[in-house]
Amino acid sequence: MGPLNSIRPKTRLSNSNLLFMIAGIIFVLMYGFALISYPGSFMQFQTFFDLFNLNAALFIVTLGLCVVMIGGGIDISVGAVCGLVTMACAMLLESGVGNVWGALFLALGIGLAFGFMHGYLIAYLEIQPFIITLAGMFLAQGLLTTLHKEPLNVTMPAFVRLRNFTIEIPWLGTENRLGVFIPCEIKPGVIVVLVLVLLYAILMKWSRFGRNVYAVGGNPQSARMLGINVKKTIFFSYVICGLTAGISGFVFLMTTGAGNIGNGALFEMKAIASNVMGGILLNGGVGNLLGAPIGTMTLLTINELIRAAGVQSNLQAIVSGLLLYLFIVLQSIVMSLRGRSKFRLALPSWLKSQQPSGEKKAENQG
Repeated sequence: MGPLNSIRPKTRLSNSNLLFMIAGIIFVLMYGFALISYPGSFMQFQTFFDLFNLNAALFIVTLGLCVVMIGGGIDISVGAVCGLVTMACAMLLESGVGNVWGALFLALGIGLAFGFMHGYLIAYLEIQPFIITLAGMFLAQGLLTTLHKEPLNVTMPAFVRLRNFTIEIPWLGTENRLGVFIPCEIKPGVIVVLVLVLLYAILMKWSRFGRNVYAVGGNPQSARMLGINVKKTIFFSYVICGLTAGISGFVFLMTTGAGNIGNGALFEMKAIASNVMGGILLNGGVGNLLGAPIGTMTLLTINELIRAAGVQSNLQAIVSGLLLYLFIVLQSIVMSLRGRSKFRLALPSWLKSQQPSGEKKAENQG
């Protein structure tokens, strides 16, 4: 009995962790292929950091949408809300009345307003999320074009200093043609991304709200029978998504320095694609929040590969769409195999993280 007791039982890898692991492997392979194919571009550390510097707003939008998608919902208004925030903040900063803090609070207020509105209509009036957020997208786009139709550059000195602020990494960098060492630089938006990833990961893994989101996404009826306030959970998931879209708009303004009616265009589609590539299922209940930034990096790496190959811009969307098909089919195959009793992928218990209750329930019902 002694030797038998010393053997630790193996536990099955959860769906969320399995899909996250697959997403991570795909990103590593994709970026490795880019390093081999185009070493002149991708071998530079700054190229990797620029994925975050230039696309911090997209990373943030993807995080907020990830929470909603795990809960079984969808929000296609986040891109338009992001664009509206950039223009509204730009107008406030250029008016001479507001300051940087005022613009930040305005961004948060606009995001929260859309989040509260969508959350209430979807959770308490039980209207389809796609219809409500489609209306929110049209509303935000209409307000955006009404506020200012022309690009508006922000010239306020305090904001310009914030936008130009960079954090140097002295031990990483490259030498230019003159032999001068140029350290890598990180923009403030990257710090915002890292902070939000940490906060949202803790929220979804260790808080009661996070467990409730998984349970509601897995099966709302079962979650209700377990005593979970389904409407409240759905409501706050959309509030978080709206708030995140507001933050994204302010970060977008810090990146571009101007309000424009094209800001945030197709962000909602890119965010959905990034989440799918990161292992988040569209029907909810399954997904790892850390998969959101992994999927975003995969999507951006694909776009950079296409650009480095000299492919025409109109073909980038085609290639991205085909790869998205591939990811969705791969997810379907993996989940189908997981439903068969003979298919088991086990890990030692010390490598196994706790599986969300909603996902356990979904697997048992499957």
